[in-house]
Amino acid sequence: MKIKAGTRAEKLREAIEEGIATGAFAPGMHLDETELAQRFGVSRTPLREALIQLSSMGIVVLRPRRGALVAEITPQRLLEMFEVMAELEAMCGRLAARRMAAADHAVLMRAHKACEAACRAEDPDAYYHENEQFHYAIYAGSHSGFLIEQTTAMHRRLRPYRRLQLRVRNRLATSFREHDGVVEALIAGDAEAASERLRQHILVQGERFTDLLASIASLRAKNNAPSTETAAAPILPL
Repeated sequence: MKIKAGTRAEKLREAIEEGIATGAFAPGMHLDETELAQRFGVSRTPLREALIQLSSMGIVVLRPRRGALVAEITPQRLLEMFEVMAELEAMCGRLAARRMAAADHAVLMRAHKACEAACRAEDPDAYYHENEQFHYAIYAGSHSGFLIEQTTAMHRRLRPYRRLQLRVRNRLATSFREHDGVVEALIAGDAEAASERLRQHILVQGERFTDLLASIASLRAKNNAPSTETAAAPILPL
C-alpha cells in the first residue's frame, strides 16, 4: 500500500490509526519503522513525523532508542475516557439542538439513513464508518470550533474501542435505535433530550463495559500480541 505525496505524514498517520482501529496493529505491538516504511511505500522521515503525531494523540508511545509501541491503558482509564467522551458529546448535542440549521439537519439525516442501510445489512464495518459521519455531523452542528476540535480529538483516541463495541452481539440494532432518539431530539430542537440521549449512547457501563472488555481480549488473542509490561490490571489497546 503506497501513500500519495502531499500531506504524506498526515495520510500515513491516518493509515496507521486505521490499522490500530481494525486490530491490524495490536495492543503493545512494536511498530517497526523499516517494516512500516516498506509496507506503505514511504521513507522513514514522514513515517517518524506520523508516529510523533500519533504519540501526541496518545495512540502511540515513543520510547527513546527502542522505537514505537501501540499505546496501552487499563480498564479504569478506558472507563474514564468514555465518561469524558459522553460529556463532550452531550455538550455537542445540547448546542446542536439549538444551533442546527436546515442544511445541518440534511447532513444529519443523510448520515442517519446511511447508518440504517449498514444496520439492515448487518455490516459492522460499514456501520462504523457511517456512524463516524453521524457523530461528526452532530459535532459540526454545535457550531463551536473549540468544542468540535476537542470532541474530535477524544473521538479519535477512542476509535479502536468504538469500533469493537459494534461487534458486540445486537449492538448495531441498539446503536441505531439510540440514533433515532438523538435525531428526534435534534430535529425538534430539544436541547436537554439531545444531550441526555447522546450521553447515554456513549457511556459504557455494566454489561456494555464487560462486553467491550471481552471483545478487546478476543482481539488480543487473535493477534497474539505479546505483553510488554507487567501490571496488576490487564492492559488494553488504545
